Amino acid sequence: MKPILIAECCQNHNGQRDILQRMIHEAAAAGADYLKMQTIRSRELAFRERFENGETDSSGKTKTIKRPFGAEKERLAKLDLAPGDEAWFVRECQRAGVKSMTTVFTRDAVRDVKDVGFDAIKIASYDCRSVPLLRDVKKYWSTLIVSTGATLDAEIEAAAQVLQGTNYTFLHCVTLYPTPLNQLHLRRMAYLRRFTPQVGFSDHTAPAVTAMKASQAALALGATCVERHFTVLGPTETKDGPVSITPAMLKALRTFADQPRPAQMTELRETYPGWEETLGEMFRPLSDGELLNRDYYAGRFASMVNGRPIYNWEDVVMAEHAR
Repeated sequence: MKPILIAECCQNHNGQRDILQRMIHEAAAAGADYLKMQTIRSRELAFRERFENGETDSSGKTKTIKRPFGAEKERLAKLDLAPGDEAWFVRECQRAGVKSMTTVFTRDAVRDVKDVGFDAIKIASYDCRSVPLLRDVKKYWSTLIVSTGATLDAEIEAAAQVLQGTNYTFLHCVTLYPTPLNQLHLRRMAYLRRFTPQVGFSDHTAPAVTAMKASQAALALGATCVERHFTVLGPTETKDGPVSITPAMLKALRTFADQPRPAQMTELRETYPGWEETLGEMFRPLSDGELLNRDYYAGRFASMVNGRPIYNWEDVVMAEHAR
């Protein structure tokens, strides 16, 4: 079976349906198997006091990143899609002949989109450890893509237990944006294969600097799925532009992915003589940058119930609460 390519639209649509429509059709034409959007609602951004000014220790080392709530809420509000856009996205993907997927960031979002018709659901790295959220999505979808960046081994093992009985894929990724090639740790995919044969890679490298080397290395090492941020705009026109690939790059990646693995490895060695730097370690501590991102992004969004944020890891029966 040929590897699956996921074109991640993320927020590269700038809140505009016409841009998102263009992304769907251009990615489909370039060979994507899935188009993925994000079910982000600015109203679900959680206020957490310690991120207003950040924190440093006595030596000046960052303990908590600075991400003021007001500025982030204003930025996200400009990217909010209109009601009904998820259903429109699914229909537009069907028109383009490509499968649809979204990332859900809260348990409320699961309830909101469960009947829309998405072919698959993505769980972001920072929610791999959110067992109640995993249980929720398992109720409504059998095809699940779960990123494992900034997640500890015990948390991955717990997630695998919850996901039993579904058609799930674990994606290895490193939650540094962009990710340097020598910090990819692609050997980590071998660890994830202990839980499922469907193991892929979510690539956050900067294509302007490192081209498609990271994705190609992952495929040559047996990745069954590669996810890449995708854009039809310039690299400076969106927040995620620097880590996003263009339609031409996606088409080239499709060509590479469709080759037999021996041919992939031959091409990789010829075009990237130092490709072994991507291998890294199968088991390793998280870097300082990953820990800081884990601290902020886990809990960035929450379901608001009776004025109280319900975080994805809280074992609360959401149906018992009125929004």
